[in-house]
Amino acid sequence: MNFDPDTKVLVQGIVEPLGSVHAALMKEYGTNIVAGVSPGYGGQEIHGIPVFDLVEQAIPVMGAIDTSIIFVPPYQLLDAALEAIAAGIRQIIIVTTGIPPLDMVQLVRQAEATDTLVVGPNCPGIIVPGKIMLGTHPGHLYLPGSVGVISCTGTLTYEIAYELTQAGIGQSIVVGMGSDAIVGSSFSQWLQMLDEDEHTEAIVIVGETGGNGAEENAAHYIAEAIDKPAIAYLAGQHTPQEKRRGHAATLIASKLSVKEGLTETDDWGAERKIQAFKQHKIPLADRPSTLVKLVKKALSAKKK
Repeated sequence: MNFDPDTKVLVQGIVEPLGSVHAALMKEYGTNIVAGVSPGYGGQEIHGIPVFDLVEQAIPVMGAIDTSIIFVPPYQLLDAALEAIAAGIRQIIIVTTGIPPLDMVQLVRQAEATDTLVVGPNCPGIIVPGKIMLGTHPGHLYLPGSVGVISCTGTLTYEIAYELTQAGIGQSIVVGMGSDAIVGSSFSQWLQMLDEDEHTEAIVIVGETGGNGAEENAAHYIAEAIDKPAIAYLAGQHTPQEKRRGHAATLIASKLSVKEGLTETDDWGAERKIQAFKQHKIPLADRPSTLVKLVKKALSAKKK
């Protein structure tokens, strides 16, 4: 994990409307954006950032690049990400939504083969408050501190971080992993990284009911391998059992892969995920405001 003010960042799809807007905001926050890539726009500048046609053309001019953040249209994503990996970039953040699942399968395989960290797709990215912003996070909601946040939702990531900020609890890093059925990095990967991070004292997991079993797996992993205090919040805990909820992509994926013996209503519903956290005695907040109290309690206990 290498996310600090010196991290050299490339923006692929910098001429796309979302890419252009957020490239400017990231640069304003202090992120070291050294180049943009958009085929057909090489030689131009956007917000003072030089633009190249290809990643391989940017590297010789700018030197090795640490991170690429990608805003290209969904059917161009696989080519763009593989181009970045081929150029030696080992941290990739994908904001784009609607990536074809088989493209993500191919990308994840290539990332595993090259030891590349992939965050997203369909994610707000990563922010290390006061140091670097990579994605669409509203930077003013965050406060530098020692609580790491890992979330599989978008807007709820912002809300949880803001609740912590309002209570005077700063964040060491906030990671929006993405909410598609297939994403690059998992709760377990980030739990391990934050457990080893010297700037993180406690970890907050933000999940949701429905979708897949990512939160349940995270609860088991915390019990088995994480030494730092962890606190969880699940959106949708009070959703009626007969209602299915979650992001559209995960709902569709669930309907296509309903397991034999499980009905659509009990597959990864609220109760099953809640029980996983209770089983391992991991504090579970029933609302964002309660989460703040649990985080304060965990930090206080850690200091004793």
